[in-house]
Parts: sequence; structure tokens; C-alpha cells
Amino acid sequence: MGKIKRNFTLAFGCFGMVVLAGCNNGASGDSEEYDFELIEKQSSTSVSFDTAYFGGVSSVVEIPEISSSAVILSSSSSLDHPRSCSSMTPPRSSSSEVPPPPPSSSSQKVYPQYSKILGVDISQVQEFEAKGVRFLDTDGTPKDVFEIFREHGFNYIRLKNFVSPKAKYGYAAGSCDQGAGTFGNNSEAFGDKDHVVAFAKRAKAAGFKLLLDFHYTDNWADPGKQIIPERWRNISNSNVLADSVYSYTKDVLNALKAVGALPEMVQVGNEITNGMLRDVPVEGKTDCWGNGVVLANSSVSGVMSNATGIANTAKYLAAGSRAVKEISNNIKTVFHIESPQETSTMEWWMKSIIKDSKVVPDVMAFSAYVAYSHGTPDSWKTLMTNLGKTYTNVEFMIAEYNGAQTKDSYNYDGSRVKTLQIMDEIPRGIGAFFWEPERSGAWGTALFDWVGKDLKANPKAFDEYKVLFR
Repeated sequence: MGKIKRNFTLAFGCFGMVVLAGCNNGASGDSEEYDFELIEKQSSTSVSFDTAYFGGVSSVVEIPEISSSAVILSSSSSLDHPRSCSSMTPPRSSSSEVPPPPPSSSSQKVYPQYSKILGVDISQVQEFEAKGVRFLDTDGTPKDVFEIFREHGFNYIRLKNFVSPKAKYGYAAGSCDQGAGTFGNNSEAFGDKDHVVAFAKRAKAAGFKLLLDFHYTDNWADPGKQIIPERWRNISNSNVLADSVYSYTKDVLNALKAVGALPEMVQVGNEITNGMLRDVPVEGKTDCWGNGVVLANSSVSGVMSNATGIANTAKYLAAGSRAVKEISNNIKTVFHIESPQETSTMEWWMKSIIKDSKVVPDVMAFSAYVAYSHGTPDSWKTLMTNLGKTYTNVEFMIAEYNGAQTKDSYNYDGSRVKTLQIMDEIPRGIGAFFWEPERSGAWGTALFDWVGKDLKANPKAFDEYKVLFR
């Protein structure tokens, strides 16, 4: 969230990639061992790996020499047939976003049905629950939070993921009053792999589909900061950093697969208009929110203000996308940028990554907050409709919205549901996610109200969505 002025017209050519598999997702500072195998043996060269990340692996390993072609899987997920950079599009998904109909058994509840994504990002609900907060339905009845949303017709959950949130400068390491907003310091590594797996299992058991949002950092990734996580901070080669993105993505998804909670969509990066894996913290300057950073070394920084940074961001996006498709070709990849009111910036970003760099997502997503002066639903409709004329194989989605005009009030005038209604009118529009409905802030007001120490669903807020159900 927030705004950064951009005015770039840069392009990028081809790049190479190295594949590492089997990353152990231990927390920073833990004793770790990593098993890996090298794929696509070509002429070899010596590259020093960051031993803080690769644990017991020798610091100098023979790896394939980087060539001008990128290793991207074919639709059969075979590693034997790398495609050239000119055809770097990950295999596309054919899965439908329409939630499955409820079972025919009379003992099963029948929920309101919506043909597209009616989603919520409730990542921080785990923190509220850990502090003893109960969630109440509109009539005041205490219920599981997933049951409340399901009964009101919501069908998709979005969850964020941090690499090592208890690391220094991480989400759960400092003294900031993070996350739950009123409860002081975090006591757990909320957002790490274990917490995501536990929450994803609950979402799936409640009948939801899942979007997993990889921030690829230890703290919030947003326009103001994209901090390289501590465990990867000593890496000085962008190909090795791309390998880390690949291995980490695959490790988390394998953990979800093991418990039957694979996501239907995976977001590779969060609000990355100005690049991903871009910054590093500064001792004495960076706070526990991740503010006060500087650009990482140009060899690895994904800052989109120069050709090398564009190349690096494209490389990291390709690595994460390939890991997703190796787990399942049916999982859709999502790229997420913000500030949709800056039409020329949106066009520049998609040209730089999709057209020039040949890294193509299944879904292009945007943050769209009226309170942040991002425009209105009508302006977002115009943007996505026009982009769809150029990118004819890409679907469109709003990854984050609130709908309130200011941080202090909402008039219950249909503005929120209009965000969903315009997605019905956009070619290949697939829906939208309300961001943290239990919280109010500069981005807008919540869908819940405090009643003592509990959070009660606001009837007006939920009733607004009833027009979607036919």
C-alpha cells in the first residue's frame, strides 16, 4: 500500500536459471541441512552459495553454466525439454474459479453461490484468535470465522507468507504493535510456513479455495520496502537468489500438499510495481516495521528503475512460477502490483515483465483502495479492460480492496460490492479479495465491529454483498 512515483521506459532481454530442489524451510539461525540435485547439466562453472541458506552444502558447488535460455517447464512438467527465452510462459491452468456446488445431501448446509471469486484476506485473524478474540455473526452468535464468511457467500481465502518473521527486522521480531492492532508485540511467528499450513487446513476444511501470497521477505512487502529476507541476505548472485525463491516456494507448497491444503492460486510477490527482493535493512535506521531501508547490491536487487533490476525481478518471478507449476499445473500463478490509477506505470510494468521478459502469469492482480487515491471501480474496469486487449491470455483480479472512501467511515452505499460487479463486466475478470476485514486503518473500515473483546460481523457490511447471489 502507498504510492511511489515511477516513470521508466526500460526493457530487458533473456536470462538463465539454475534449478535447486528440496529446500528445508528452517528458521534463521537454526541448524539446517539441504539436499539438492542439479538439473540440466551443461558445461559447469563454480559458484559460491550462501552457506547460511544452504546449511551443510559445500560453499563451492559445480553448477551448470548460465546460458541465454531459461529452464521453464512444459505443460507435461518434464525437466528434459527447456524452452527458449522467447517462450518463457509458464503452463496455463484450465481450472475454474466457480466454487463447487454443495453436496446434495439434505444434511449439508446450502451456501449462497457466486460465480466468481468473492474473497477475503484474513491472514491476521490467527493473531486475534491467539489473543482470545471471538468472532460473532451478524446476530451475535459466536462462530468459527470461516463459518461466518462461508454462510455469507464468500468462497476464497487469501493468506500471506513470510520467510522468517522472527528474524531481525522480521514481522514478529521487533517491538512494534504489529498485526492484531491492539495487542502489543507478536508472541508467535505469524505468517511463517507452519502458521500458514495450519490456517490453510482450516480454510480447506471449511470449503474454501485458497490463494497463497508469498511476500518473499521477513516483514511486509509493499511499495515502500521489499526487504531480502535475512537467510538470503548474503547471496551476491541473482541466479542463486532465484534458486532460493524456487526452493522456498516449492518447500512451502510441498508442506501444504502433504496435509491436503494446496492452494488454487499462488501469488509470486506482493505489490511489486517497483520490484521484488529489492532492499536491505540498515542498522540503526530500519525499524521493526521494515521502514528505513536502502537498495541491495545491484547484482541481486530487483528494483525496477534500471535494466539489471528488471532482469532480476523477472528472474525471481520466473523461478517462483516454475516451482508452482512443478507442484501442480492446475495452480494459477498471480503477479500483483498496485496504484492502478497510474495507467502508464501499469502498462510499463506489464510490458517489461510479460512482453519483454517473457514471464507470463495466469492472473494479473492489483491493489485497489479508494482511500489511497487508487481511483474508483469504474476506473479499474477501464484499466483492466484495456490491458486485456493486449494480454489476451491473462486473467485479471483485484488482490486487495476495501471500498471505503476514507479511513474513518463507510456509507454502505454499494461501493464495496461494485468492486465485484465491475469484475463481472471485465473480459476474463475473476473476482476480488477484501483485505483484512476484521481491521480498520488508513485503507478503510472493517466488516466487523468491536463488541467488548469480541468482533461482531456488521449486518450492513455483509448484506451489501447479497445482490451477487442469484
